[in-house]
Amino acid sequence: MLNLVSVFTHSVKEFPEKKAVIFGDKSFTFAQVNAVVNQVANGLTQIGIKRGDKVALSCLNLPYFPMVYYGILKAGAVVVPLNVLLKGREIAYHLNDSEAKAYFCFEGTPELPMAKEGFDGFSQVDTCEHFFVITADPASPSPIDNTQTFGQLIGTQSPEFDMVQTDPEESAVILYTSGTTGFPKGAELSHSNMTLNAIATRHLLQARYDDIHVIVLPLFHSFGQTCQMNAGFLSGNTLVLIPKFTPEAVLNAIQNEHATVFAGVPTMYWALLNYEDKENRFDTRKIADTLRIGFAGASSLPLEIIKGIREKYEIPILEGYGLSETCPVATFNHLHKENKPGSIGTPIWGVEVDIFDKECNPVPPGEVGEVVIRGHNVMKGYYNKPEATADAFKGTTWFHTGDLGKKDEDGYFYIVDRVKDMIIRGGYNVYPREIEEVLIAHPDISLASVIGIKDDSHGEEIAAYVVLNPGASVTEQEIIDWSKEQMAAFKYPRVIKIREGLPMTATGKILKKELRAEVDAG
Repeated sequence: MLNLVSVFTHSVKEFPEKKAVIFGDKSFTFAQVNAVVNQVANGLTQIGIKRGDKVALSCLNLPYFPMVYYGILKAGAVVVPLNVLLKGREIAYHLNDSEAKAYFCFEGTPELPMAKEGFDGFSQVDTCEHFFVITADPASPSPIDNTQTFGQLIGTQSPEFDMVQTDPEESAVILYTSGTTGFPKGAELSHSNMTLNAIATRHLLQARYDDIHVIVLPLFHSFGQTCQMNAGFLSGNTLVLIPKFTPEAVLNAIQNEHATVFAGVPTMYWALLNYEDKENRFDTRKIADTLRIGFAGASSLPLEIIKGIREKYEIPILEGYGLSETCPVATFNHLHKENKPGSIGTPIWGVEVDIFDKECNPVPPGEVGEVVIRGHNVMKGYYNKPEATADAFKGTTWFHTGDLGKKDEDGYFYIVDRVKDMIIRGGYNVYPREIEEVLIAHPDISLASVIGIKDDSHGEEIAAYVVLNPGASVTEQEIIDWSKEQMAAFKYPRVIKIREGLPMTATGKILKKELRAEVDAG
């Protein structure tokens, strides 16, 4: 028997009075967090949630995230973490696709009204029976009429609960990703998948009992969830949670809490490197004295940034590679091996990585092909999508990532390119077809094609080329404003180009390479 929640409960037994979570001026010990985890599990059990049921969670990096996450697991249910930027209709899709029976949603902020969007999505799905608003103050009433709060659910529950026993291969988490079709797919990850990846990450970081993680990576994403929350708690570490990235917030947390571990996507390191401390609030010497390691993922980290961070903060920046389908870590630049800048390192323990040609045959070192992975970290499949699962494995035991890469003679891997049309904006994967389908739903747009363009701040920005319906007079800015209301903040296009027509092949396929060439030509 194995339940992912064991990565947390092990440290509850070992270090009950140690700080588990720090958020602003508040802190919670492992015993305190566990008491709420047990109340959540009791509350879910009371409303009829059973082993294997799906429960969705939309929450910023707040103490409530691990409390609810581990409470769901302890009850034997499956966690479905959702991106906090999703709009109502996107949330409805995820709740329906995952067959979630209950949904916890943070109330949000005036700028990000999560509960409003969450309830809008929940209301569209008949099979999701329970909606709980997580208010910033558990004693506060729900901002949504006739809905129950997280505080009300746990208020009368016992702080004791016996973990529901689950099998290693039962599903623990469903992480949503997007495929080449542009429709989100749920990567079904087992208790074994997630637990072993957390154990492997702890080993990669050479974790110490006294490590303190600054977590600004969203916990709904596999990177922050596995590599910091699960691996950190497994090691008895303290997590400093930051709900929104700013260089000031990160540096303040590192300096004040004497943090030792930081993880981020390339845009975060770029911002930290270029931050001007005009008020001399931060002592880089003190930060360098406590911070021992930084690691990066989601997209390639430019060598100039790696060099700059090393010079400024005197820490090694280790790059890794993985996907939601692989929990996420598949390769890493190990601390005990040579670190090759620009490389994603070598496979982690228990995982095989190779480069295949189009016929699924391995290629020699130096040749480019598709990155394929197999091992304990690879998902069970896409939830309720057997055809997509079959396509991902192509009749082999290898998961086909769709990313192009190569390996050198020493066995180090390098990402050369990614799925041709996928855009990575600020670490988020954005698939053009999904955006195009939304744009075409606009009453004045007849055709749309979306590409990624280079952007210094986010790595890539989303640009849409659109053809209007006859007689339409909508402006580019009006389309941007409309898109903002229809899609999550990381998805909507910031650049709109209205055209009379788009370049196409003889069969009517839009030639995106010509649009990209136009951008490159300036």
